[in-house]
Amino acid sequence: MSGSEIYEVLAAKYEGQPFVRVMPLEPPDGDVLSPVGLVGTNLLELFVFQNVADEHVLLVARLDNLGKGASGAAVQNIDLMFDLK
Repeated sequence: MSGSEIYEVLAAKYEGQPFVRVMPLEPPDGDVLSPVGLVGTNLLELFVFQNVADEHVLLVARLDNLGKGASGAAVQNIDLMFDLK
């Protein structure tokens, strides 16, 4: 699959989810993957980076789970898996 196809699948899957953001396929210039970008949030951001020339795709997920610990992250993942509000 191409990066564009993977992006479209993720965007459709997570459309309308309150805590999951599929980031634009062409992210804006700047510090896109700042380690403090999601501090204090419950958000998960999914990035698709593609290198069309080399036919490589890199998928990255960014979340701040330091404040909630493993159990809080597990509960959030369960909420996402079972589409709980």
